[in-house]
Amino acid sequence: MPEIWKPTDIEKRSFEIITELLEGRSLDPENEPVIKRVIHTTADFDYADNLCISPHAVSQGVAALRGGCSIVTDTQMARAGINKSILSQLGGEVHCFMSDPSVAEEAQARGITRAAVSMARAAALDKPCIFAIGNAPTALFALYDLIKAGKLRPPLVIGVPVGFVNVEESKERIMTAGVPYIVAKGRKGGSNVAAAVCNAMLYQIKR
Repeated sequence: MPEIWKPTDIEKRSFEIITELLEGRSLDPENEPVIKRVIHTTADFDYADNLCISPHAVSQGVAALRGGCSIVTDTQMARAGINKSILSQLGGEVHCFMSDPSVAEEAQARGITRAAVSMARAAALDKPCIFAIGNAPTALFALYDLIKAGKLRPPLVIGVPVGFVNVEESKERIMTAGVPYIVAKGRKGGSNVAAAVCNAMLYQIKR
């Protein structure tokens, strides 16, 4: 019979194994908690190389969360994975407009994706938001346009959509928008990765 572990012990041992397997790798101490949390979520050590993080983006994200900012996601899955208990204690909440009927109606009428419409809806919110994009490249393209038009200035964009069509291009684009970013270069990513990045920052605040 396998040994029975408590959930907290499993996580602790998992991070010990990750640290052991990363031995010899030089990780920026500021970025290390995010990189390890993503590896813990995915069991994929490629993220030690694939996560591209602008200077001090993690500390800027943590500061924004401490200040009560909210988070916008492009999927309900990412929304579900973010620790909303910690976020609410800080004064923030998670928004996802993808399931709103009015978003679907507008997207159909304009011939664009719901993700693009959702980003415009989020830009109209009355408080700063971190954007955690794990699925839709069109969300990143829309964010880029909103930022360049002066309609949005997010404290952090997490750009980790997964897939094949326009995924890499969208990530490259958002890295030129002039805002702090955490991007998974290449085709890898996903809603679970977007949530993991958010949680890595939240757990730094609520230890």
